[in-house]
Amino acid sequence: MAYETIRVSVEDHVQTITLHRPDKLNAFTRQMMDEMIAAFDEADANDDVRVVIVTGEGRAFCAGADLSAGASTFELSARKDRAQPKESADGKTNYSDEAIRDGGGRVTLRIFKSLKPVIGAINGPAVGIGATMTLPMDIRLASTEARIGFVFSRRGIVMEAASSWFLPRLVGPQQALEWVYSGRVFNADEALRGGLVRSVLPPDQLLPEARKLAKEIVDNTSPVSVALMRQMVWRMLGADDPMEAHKIDSRGIFERGRSADVKEGVMSFLEKRPAKFPDKVSKDMPPYFPWWDERGYK
Repeated sequence: MAYETIRVSVEDHVQTITLHRPDKLNAFTRQMMDEMIAAFDEADANDDVRVVIVTGEGRAFCAGADLSAGASTFELSARKDRAQPKESADGKTNYSDEAIRDGGGRVTLRIFKSLKPVIGAINGPAVGIGATMTLPMDIRLASTEARIGFVFSRRGIVMEAASSWFLPRLVGPQQALEWVYSGRVFNADEALRGGLVRSVLPPDQLLPEARKLAKEIVDNTSPVSVALMRQMVWRMLGADDPMEAHKIDSRGIFERGRSADVKEGVMSFLEKRPAKFPDKVSKDMPPYFPWWDERGYK
């Protein structure tokens, strides 16, 4: 796919997605939404990609939604460039209409479903969707230049991009609510103290550290094991009993126990050599995957 608002490259089994509207501080648009979803689709389909890194071009990560439409930016009914929701039979708004869906949420839900680990390298200001799109990423690193803000209350809107699900799970409800109630922009050190980011680094060390983390995964792990465990951890956040985790653990140990990957993992350890895992995410995921479909989840 030809991209305009992002740049996508693959090197050493790492796909780097760079938000690329530097003259607009990488402000989020409908086109960027479509392109980010397509990039994650490509990553999942490409067995050469083991890890995804997301960062921004220039001095910003993402300054939030593009506000060039002015006062009607968030008013769907006033936008000529957007599909309008159909009314229900009684003339009221049909809130289940696909047209109403939040664009940021489409991106975060796609990242949530990723079969590859995702590292966010927050190189500068990350505000609104610029902050919430990082929440379903597995590891977030921040530059000392980063500034983060969940500014929705200051724009008169509400949390978006499924952040009311992600944020309190990452930092706890008290910290999440302080940030969203106040809507203030805070620095990387506060993000670190609040548990939102893993570490804060000088700008020139941010991407090297992200690539170092990615390389550790690429060089030492089974792609199928990582894909399964990524979904196990994220989806168990919503489980109501540890028995749900036990069910999936048991299926995983049973199916993976007879795989070529496990034979290689054990023998490489015994023979004191690097493992070369043969199984591929594209064709060797176990038959019980995706297990959540059994309960009607998509």
